[in-house]
Order: sequence, then structure tokens, then C-alpha cells
Amino acid sequence: MIVSNAAALWRLLAGACLLAAMGTLAGCALAAADADGGAAGSTQGESEARRRARIRLELAASYLQRGQAQVALEEVQQALASDPSYTDAHHLRGLIFMSLGDLDQAEQSLRRAQSRTPNDPDILHNLGWLQCQRGQYEQAEQLFERALAVPTYAARSKTLMSQGLCQQRAGRAQEAEKTLLRAYEIDAGNPLVGYHLAALMFARGETQRAQFYVRRVNNGEFGNAESLWLGVRIERALGDTVAMRQLAEQLRKRFPDSRQVQALDRGSFDE
Repeated sequence: MIVSNAAALWRLLAGACLLAAMGTLAGCALAAADADGGAAGSTQGESEARRRARIRLELAASYLQRGQAQVALEEVQQALASDPSYTDAHHLRGLIFMSLGDLDQAEQSLRRAQSRTPNDPDILHNLGWLQCQRGQYEQAEQLFERALAVPTYAARSKTLMSQGLCQQRAGRAQEAEKTLLRAYEIDAGNPLVGYHLAALMFARGETQRAQFYVRRVNNGEFGNAESLWLGVRIERALGDTVAMRQLAEQLRKRFPDSRQVQALDRGSFDE
């Protein structure tokens, strides 16, 4: 599948990031436009090399969305063969390598993209998330702050969410909660922010507060096996057996082969 226009490429990729939110690409962010006439920019007057590269990049985005990272990587390599200066292709190449767990190659690609657009907040964000995965928490914090400092940056909630998750990994739970709450204030409808807030609060023993956030997630269209399982555990801790049973039934019906159902069957509520 080739997306119908260049702007759709980044909407498609943003969806891929959302779907991957519980995994490697939890913190990925994507640019709406690039300084060199990137994927979401106008195609008027583009060179033949850039046109070929853009088509390859659109294919790569489609493959990445479907979970075919290796095929996506091949398409990005073809895009760069056509136009080695294509910033968006280096950016996407970095995200693909992150999804494959190759952080060295991911950083090389993201640094290459940043060298062309040093203050692009999406690239700064992704470099921050990469450093967080490496355990370089101070570097990650600096990169997130640089992204947030860009006045025109529209994806502030996503960066705050990733920053909060990184702070949690670094053992700074109180600071992480404050950051995630800032993200929630900006985008209360984001199920990822709600889920991570609930998980953090539950881990800290603030079960009643956790219930509020996880219920909002599970009552919406984006509830998944992880959020339902968290809901089961929270309702169990609060002694609401009716709500717990209802969530458990949803979990079994919608995700029968999930590890969460296996944990439920074992009674392993501390997993």
C-alpha cells in the first residue's frame, strides 16, 4: 500500500507509534514537516530524485505500520540511494532501527537527521527516547527539554509522556508523576498517558487515583490487554469484585491468547 499523499505518511506513522506504545517505540514522535522539504511538505518543484525517494519513504512507512520493519528498512535504504540528503529518510531509518533494537544504528541515523535540522523537536524527542533506552537518563532529560522549549512544537504531550516514563525508569517516581500529569492536562484523551499514570500510581500504592485513570482508558476504544489487566488488579486491590469480574471477562473474550489471560488463570496478580 502506498499512502495517497505525502502528508498522510506522517499521520500513518504517528498511528504506528501509537500502536507500538507499549513496546520499543513508546516514545517515538514524527515531524509534520521538515526543513528540507520533507515528507509532509509540498511536492511542487521537487527533483526527480526526491520524488523517487519520497515514494520509497511512503512505502517504508506503510510497511513499518504493518510491523514489517526489515522490509521498511529496505525501502528506506532505496530512498536514501535516490536522495542521500533526505532528512525524513534518515529520521525514519532511525525509528526503524529502534524498532529492531539496534540502538547504535538508530542513533547514527537520528544524528544524521539532526545535523541537517538541529532544532527539530521531533528528532530531539526521538534522540531523547533512544538515550533513555540506553540508560543515559540525564542526556535524555536534556534532549526532551530542548524539544519542549521549541515554541511551535505541537506534540508536547507526547514528549512529556516519554519524559515521565524515562524519569520513572531512572527511579524518580514523584517527578515522573508530575510530568505525566502535565501531559494529561494537555491531552486528557490520550490513552497512553492515562495508562501510564494509572500504572505509576498503582505501583506507588495510590490505588483509588489509579482507578480513575485506568477506567477512562478501559471505557474508551483503546483499551487493550495491558490496560484491562491493570484494571483487574486495581479493582481487586480495592475489593470491587463485580468490576474485577467484568474486566476479567472482557480480557478473556478480547485477548484469549494473551499473557495477561495466562496470568489471570494462574491467579498471578502481582505480575
